[in-house]
Amino acid sequence: MQLEIRNYYEVLLMEMLRDEGLMEELPEEYLADLCCVTLNQLPVRYIRHLVDTYFFENYQELKQMKTEISEALERSRQFLKANLQKRLKEEAELAAEQQQ
Repeated sequence: MQLEIRNYYEVLLMEMLRDEGLMEELPEEYLADLCCVTLNQLPVRYIRHLVDTYFFENYQELKQMKTEISEALERSRQFLKANLQKRLKEEAELAAEQQQ
């Protein structure tokens, strides 16, 4: 038996990334990291059927969830940028040491 359950925050995040055009713009590896880091900051809300969720959804609750996702997404971008800069600095230092 296979159950069809999904994390609604994941659905909303993917919609947001698609709407911003980032699904096509960003490299797949970066996009995967961005999604993981973002989703790890958010609560989990499991759903069975997306259509049911849209029907029973409270507008204020949806607005709050999208705000949470936007804020987590921005923090994730900053986190990944900082880690990239740190890694590049470490690689440059290592290359300089090897040249000496």
